[in-house]
Amino acid sequence: MKPYLTSTYFLISLALWLVSCSESNQQTHTYQPESSDQVFVNVNVIPMTGEQIIQGQDVWVRNGKIAEIVPSGEIEITEGIQTIQGDGKYLMPGLAEMHAHIPDLAPDGDNALIKETLFLYLAGGITTIRGMLGQPYHIELKELVAEGEVLGPRIYTSGTSINGNSVPDLATADSIVRAHKNEGYDFLKIHPGLKREVFDEVVATAKEVGIPYAGHVPVDVGIRHAIASDYASIDHVDGYLEGLVPEDAGVYPNENGFFGYNFTNLASTDLIPELAQMTKEKGVAIVPTQALMERWTSTEEPQATISQPEMKYMSPRTREQWVQRKYSFQQLENYDGEMVDKFIDIRRQMIKALYDNDVLIVLGSDAPQIFNVPGFSIHHELVAMKNCGLSDFQSIELGTSNPAKYFAREGDFGTIVKGTAADLILVNKNPLEDVTRIQDNAGVMVAGKWLSETEIQTELAKIAEKYAD
Repeated sequence: MKPYLTSTYFLISLALWLVSCSESNQQTHTYQPESSDQVFVNVNVIPMTGEQIIQGQDVWVRNGKIAEIVPSGEIEITEGIQTIQGDGKYLMPGLAEMHAHIPDLAPDGDNALIKETLFLYLAGGITTIRGMLGQPYHIELKELVAEGEVLGPRIYTSGTSINGNSVPDLATADSIVRAHKNEGYDFLKIHPGLKREVFDEVVATAKEVGIPYAGHVPVDVGIRHAIASDYASIDHVDGYLEGLVPEDAGVYPNENGFFGYNFTNLASTDLIPELAQMTKEKGVAIVPTQALMERWTSTEEPQATISQPEMKYMSPRTREQWVQRKYSFQQLENYDGEMVDKFIDIRRQMIKALYDNDVLIVLGSDAPQIFNVPGFSIHHELVAMKNCGLSDFQSIELGTSNPAKYFAREGDFGTIVKGTAADLILVNKNPLEDVTRIQDNAGVMVAGKWLSETEIQTELAKIAEKYAD
């Protein structure tokens, strides 16, 4: 064969191959769900694997997990399949509340308040909670939720409080840590009051048996020793403001007041980079609960705060207790609006520095503490993170993909990719432009169970009626 004919033959063959590839690529696959599956149709997906939106997708859910994410029209919708219309809406991962509280069983064994609280979390788009004051029933409850027998978010739970009264000596420290590990708690909850030597025994035993510890920083321990002791997380940014007080200030540590408030005017922000770098180097995560601090200490009248619409989901007794606690703080001898503003600003600077130093920050609000209604307070915390200087995407990241990293569960939840848990929020408008839009949603899915906006509002109305004055 002549050379030029060989060359021509090759070019024709190449052209035919490219055409066949093009035709093959243009063919669409057809996915065929079963009648027990669910499909979000024509939705804009926010996967939280990066700052992006994948428009016009169908998301197929099977057995509580995401089976496929494909361009709209590729999934065959047959009779019996539950479809959730997503036209113009945005699908994002469910949020995590990383400093939550769960009621314990009532003395009569009634668990109505527990189910109510779990539903409030779900109503706010929270599909994972980390319970920060565990009780024996919470271990059972965790399994009941995982098995689908109780409706609620995924649960991680601490043991009972480890504090200066419950753990007064070394022997108790050793025994209670071993007991919590054997009983099946996920981690230890550190509270104030521990002596340093007792704290060190808690840490040593916890490392020996393999159970994480998180929470407060006892005054006798101090923030630098706490960071060096490998906390899983330090919550409330506890101990950091005290750590900004120069050594030559000569303060008595126990006079620190509410999370260091009394030392506000002594704190040196020049020490922030050091603490942020230490935290990063030791791999300690932070749960800020900044909205709690701001709402509790602000100069706003307690009656104005308690008048917010979400407060109707709490009992009159709880609402009154919250009002009184804020009044009590505002009546402190050194309470001053300017000092409060400085206290809040220092905390914001600290949180931003921690974030900028690549410290793992996870979203938590400490619900239901003062003015923090479960499921609603996490949205105040999202705004609080923006006020610290984070973007909308970065703030959302703290409540979605970051908690999965914290639990070493990346790929299991916190993002929207094939194989992850179907823990989802269908938001009416783009939340990456404004985090407050997450509250305006068309429903929440938890482990593949869809709760429509109508279902959520109906149940919320029942709770509000129960607690009507």
